[in-house]
Amino acid sequence: MAATPSVALVWYLVIAGPQGGMVVLPSTFDTREQCTNAIAEYQKQPTPQGWAVQCVPSASPFTDEGDAEEPSAPQ
Repeated sequence: MAATPSVALVWYLVIAGPQGGMVVLPSTFDTREQCTNAIAEYQKQPTPQGWAVQCVPSASPFTDEGDAEEPSAPQ
C-alpha cells in the first residue's frame, strides 16, 4: 500500500500595483487564514486606488516553485 504524499502549502501576501507591478512580501503564512487576517489588518489603513492585495499559495505559478527554499540535489 503506497502512502499518499502530503502537501503543505506556504501562503504569500502579494500586492499588485495599478501599473501592473507585483510585489511578493518576504513574510510567509502557514495557513490561508493567517494570510487573510493580515489582509484584513492591511485594509484597516487607507489604501491607494488601484492597488490589490491577495493571498497566493506556494503552488502558484507566480512563485519560483520553492527553488529558493529547497535547493535541488547535486547532479
